[in-house]
Amino acid sequence: MTAEAMKSQDRKWPEEGVSRVPAWIYSDEGLFEREMEKFYAGNTWNFVGLEAEIPEPGSFQRTFIGMKPVLVTRDAQGEIHVLENRCAHRGAPVCWKQRGQAKELTCPYHQWTYDLGGNLQSVAFMRGSPKPNPGMPKDFDKKNHGMRKLRTVVRGGAIWATFSDETQAFEEYVGPQVLEFVDRAFNGRPLRLLGYSRQIMPCNWKLYFENARDPYHATLLHTFFTTFGLFRADAHTRALPSDDLRHEVTFSWFDGKAAEKNVAMSDDIKNIQTDLKLHDMEIVTPRQEFADGRIGTLEVFPSMVLQQHVNTLAVRHIIPKSPTSTELSWIYFGYQDDDETLRRLRLKQGNLTGPAGYVSLDDSEVLKQMQPVVQNYPDSVQVVEMHGRDHIGISETSVSESMIRAFYTFYRREMGL
Repeated sequence: MTAEAMKSQDRKWPEEGVSRVPAWIYSDEGLFEREMEKFYAGNTWNFVGLEAEIPEPGSFQRTFIGMKPVLVTRDAQGEIHVLENRCAHRGAPVCWKQRGQAKELTCPYHQWTYDLGGNLQSVAFMRGSPKPNPGMPKDFDKKNHGMRKLRTVVRGGAIWATFSDETQAFEEYVGPQVLEFVDRAFNGRPLRLLGYSRQIMPCNWKLYFENARDPYHATLLHTFFTTFGLFRADAHTRALPSDDLRHEVTFSWFDGKAAEKNVAMSDDIKNIQTDLKLHDMEIVTPRQEFADGRIGTLEVFPSMVLQQHVNTLAVRHIIPKSPTSTELSWIYFGYQDDDETLRRLRLKQGNLTGPAGYVSLDDSEVLKQMQPVVQNYPDSVQVVEMHGRDHIGISETSVSESMIRAFYTFYRREMGL
């Protein structure tokens, strides 16, 4: 164990419990190492992609589970695999291209070649050259030297993987409350890939994970929401955690007249502007799509946020890079049977989110500014008391931090803090 890891183990959580969050957890290197091992390489299911991203036999793409590079492939028979992107010979990355088509995977270092299922097919100079060099030992068996395969689940078009043989079944891991919403979006209708955006956020991964389960900030930071009637603080909102508190769902119901009510909120929202106009109102005018009328987000810990804002459907894949850096990969999608009007709406309304989104840009900037503060004041403590310092259950209001407290109840238990 490194000296930094030992230091993190000596640090204590504030006595007040989950109504306080210590700032040192956002920059401590030893804690970060433990998180990567426990949460990303441990008994968890991680989102790795959509079936629509590897649509044909021979398709592949690179991605990450935490900091570990992996490959998602579809073999000649159409079966999907998730493999460590690591040659069984010397550990070099086998695939360097982000995505594409291939009949086989060849490591560029020594040209060991694998099929799309990760099975070793050939070894360069296996019988030696020149003679009498014997090459590989006679008992060398290619069957024992394939790329490591991860346990993989494909559900409704979304692909999940785990490094552990002990991880519970995906349905049990997610739990019935959250699984309902996973299946709502990934409902078996063939998915249509619409595009990508990617960004590096100079902040700890937990700051982003908290942000996605913090409806309190939604109308205060994101005044675009309130200005154009997409969301209001007094909207009917519901947030519920999974039984084990690691996942959560937050949703509301769209109020088409919300913008007309905003003047009454100006005392609490200091920077609201009611005189701004959009030349194209389609970007804030959703078409009724799901029978329940809900919009919102769900989080499947530790790597995925699924969003539905107006008609935009997107996965936010959270990929930690260091204690102070996080990659956020946005995957925008719809359904193959969408009509062209709905497809156009998804693309247009996608401008709300992503690195330069009318709404999401706010999160990127505030978390970028927040990281150096928490990093340079590691002994400071954050107050998380909105909606009751001890409340961690279902919330019926957006003015709440209960889902953050729920997450840290789970986090402290798992990390022994």
